[in-house]
Parts: sequence; C-alpha cells; structure tokens
Amino acid sequence: MSQLADLRDHTVSANGLRLHYVEWGDPAARPIVLLHGITGHARTWDRLAADLAPAYRVIALDQRGHGDSPPAPDGDYSTAAMARDVGAFADALGLGRFTLLGLSMGGRVGIAFAGTHPGRVERFVIVDIGPDIHLPGLRRVRGMMASAAERIESVEQAMEYVRRNNPRSDAGELRHRIEHGLKRLPDGGLAWKYDRGLREMMRAGGRLEEVDLWGPLGRIECPTLLVRGAESDILSLEIAEKMLQVLPAGEFVEVAEAGHSVPGDQPAAFARAVRAFLAV
Repeated sequence: MSQLADLRDHTVSANGLRLHYVEWGDPAARPIVLLHGITGHARTWDRLAADLAPAYRVIALDQRGHGDSPPAPDGDYSTAAMARDVGAFADALGLGRFTLLGLSMGGRVGIAFAGTHPGRVERFVIVDIGPDIHLPGLRRVRGMMASAAERIESVEQAMEYVRRNNPRSDAGELRHRIEHGLKRLPDGGLAWKYDRGLREMMRAGGRLEEVDLWGPLGRIECPTLLVRGAESDILSLEIAEKMLQVLPAGEFVEVAEAGHSVPGDQPAAFARAVRAFLAV
C-alpha cells in the first residue's frame, strides 16, 4: 500500500468515548471523513486514502466498538448514537463542512448525520446501503457474524472464514483488512477487534433497527453519489432506484463484479468512481 509512511495515528475524546482514527494528507486541505461497515475498521480505507490524499485531508474513523476504539459502555450501537459520534468527532477535530463517505453501516450512519446536519456535509458518498436493507443480504451478514469464532489461530484461518462469505474479495485487500482487524490474546491466539457484543446482538437476531432513514435521506442537500455493487445482496436495484428518487441531488454508479463490499471487491474501480465524483 502506498503512502502508508504518511499515515498519522490519533485518538480524540468525542461523545464520551476515546475514539481512534487515522489520517493522511495535508492537515490544511479540505477534509473527507470515511466510515467503515460493521466489523470493519479505519485501516480498510488505506487503498482509497492513497488516491485521495493528494487532494484531501483523509480522516478514517474507528467507530465505537470497532478497530482500536472502545466498545460502547452502554452497548448502544444504534445508528442515532453513532451519528452523534460523527458530529462530536468532527467538532473535536474542528471540522466545519466536510465530505463524508460511508460503507454499509457507515453509510446508514452518514445518512442519519447528513440528514440531520445538511449544512455540514459538502459532498456525500453512500456505498451499497440504503434506508431499507435487502433481506437476503441481512440474513447472510447475521449468519456470518453469529458463526464467527471467538478465538482464531491464524490470519489464514480468518481469511478462509471471510472468503467463504465473500468469495469476490480482492486477496490483497482481504489480507490487509484482516491483519488490521485482529488482536493478540494473552495465550497467543487471535480474536476480532470489534466488540463481541455486536456478535451477540446478531446471534439474538438484532441489527435491524426500527429507524426511519428515508426522511433524513430526503433532507440531504449536497451532491450525493450512491455506489452499488452489481452483485450486491444488501442494496437491491429497487431500493437504489427509490433512493435516487428521494435524494435531492443524487447520482448513481454500479461497480461490475462487486458484491456488497465494493471497496474490497473492486478497489481500483471503486476508487475511480469516487475520484470522478469528487473531481480529483
């Protein structure tokens, strides 16, 4: 991965949490905040950051309970709580208006934030998610998280597990994501960094909130790009078409040979689409 030498590692207090984030690029450049999906982390954006850092201050957040940010002390992983984190995080960094990009869970968090604070978001990229979630994909994600092992013996074991659930993943992106998504246990084994409470929630059939994101979506004023993986089981074409009818300034791109995890399946094509939208 290029430009890793320029990566800056930080933590900041926001909304009662000590949130971890990484950034690249000129601190004085226009900011873009990147939000990962469920079970993800800030380092999933290294590839995209290398493409955007020449023009942007690229800021990738470990959302609560993910990566190197702490678990939610009250177990609250609602979209509303995580959107409040984004606002407090931006305030703590002194960001006024900024560009926002969110994948999956991060996209829903972004919709909630941008729809509540439309004047703060300059441009917005929503990656393979909508106010409604296509049920086959939701069932797949629930099953994947519910079956996740508490202890992992090697990176290769973790890769085999993830590959079974997403055979389209770019091998290099997959290894990079997994290597940064694991932590060492005292006995030498490995475990996922994300809060095990998220897995328990999935095992109990959770993570389908009764929250209306169609209203906030319609209040997003800025130019917004909706990215869909052509083989996605999470964002159906019907939901995408409805979103484009609701968004005041929506654009759409579909990435071929990509499933739900568009940046991980087709990193080069995804980066091209984002760069074209941002004109960088």
